[in-house]
Amino acid sequence: MSFQLTDEQLMIQTMVRDFAREVLLPTAMERDRTKEFPRGNLKKMGELGLMGMMIPPEYNGAGADTVSYALALQEVAYACASTAVVMSVHNSIVCETINRFGTEEQKQTYLKPLARGEVIGAFAMTEPNAGSDPVNQSTSAVRDQDHYIINGTKRFITSGKNAGVTIITAKTDPAKRHKGISAFIIEKGTPGFLVGKTEEKMGLCASDTTDLIFDNCRIPARNLLGQEGDGFKIAMTSLDSGRIGIAAQSVGVAKAALDAAVSYAREREQFGQPISKFQGLRWMLADMATEIEAAWQLTLSAAAKKDRDERYTMEASMAKLFASEMVNRVTAKALQIHGGYGYTKEYPVERFYRDARVFTIYEGTSEIQRVVIANHLLGDRYVGSLR
Repeated sequence: MSFQLTDEQLMIQTMVRDFAREVLLPTAMERDRTKEFPRGNLKKMGELGLMGMMIPPEYNGAGADTVSYALALQEVAYACASTAVVMSVHNSIVCETINRFGTEEQKQTYLKPLARGEVIGAFAMTEPNAGSDPVNQSTSAVRDQDHYIINGTKRFITSGKNAGVTIITAKTDPAKRHKGISAFIIEKGTPGFLVGKTEEKMGLCASDTTDLIFDNCRIPARNLLGQEGDGFKIAMTSLDSGRIGIAAQSVGVAKAALDAAVSYAREREQFGQPISKFQGLRWMLADMATEIEAAWQLTLSAAAKKDRDERYTMEASMAKLFASEMVNRVTAKALQIHGGYGYTKEYPVERFYRDARVFTIYEGTSEIQRVVIANHLLGDRYVGSLR
């Protein structure tokens, strides 16, 4: 790999790899079957500093850089993609957002337990009629003296059922469109805050995805994140970081699929020799490895730009776009190399294939990533509701 890692980054990678292979991987297929949320493993990850990786130590975080985070997330995704998506949303979107935009009181109250992994975080922007177009959301927040009253429904919320803290977006001034959206921190158990249906999904089965319903949910005004009207900016900034996380997850799952395909190709014999001897399959493996490496370099490049405090929106979208499309191609080829066995639950590749499918959809579809990239190339600040 041409990207030069520091000794500390390599140490973190090795530590997380050992943990993921020893603790997460052996039970990943069982969690996929039972849909059991990996609460115990997430607690262990919190003890290792993996649930607040980029948060400063004064708020109980590990104080690691984004490259280290990408390395760690990739190793977790290699072992269990369901656990990785919880880790990704929790770190990239929830913890980082409160660290960047939260008040000191919000950091003391919410960020510290989040960074320790004692509480799981969720981020709720998507709605039944507002996915790629966040300005179309209808959830409202109306000021009532020193409180806000929130009404609306959020959909497809990762960790919605298991999160103790949720960041939501809501309209405080609909006439201002994207500048009329605000962000709020809401605790589980707040009256009027209900968990709706849990989705039956194709993949990432051990990670719950739910509706969140707000029925005259009354929260203190101090739970406003940033200023009124900052919600769209907060969401877009958070998603930039989150997209690096999705790219790292994609690489992790793709590497697991490649390793499984290489192992199977060496063992499976047809026509009197291992199928790894056939040029057609050898070239498939070569293409898979090349695409994974390209995606990984894009991911590390975006992470490094973020660490240098440079603008990285376009690079994050490029990494997310290429890596998420790549993992779908790689897992499909890995399944094909396994032949009929790949279509059964006896081998893990069918899980990799199912888990990978959503990567081109959540935290901005591939089509939205292309809009973001093109906007930056052409100097368009806004197209529709998108930055």
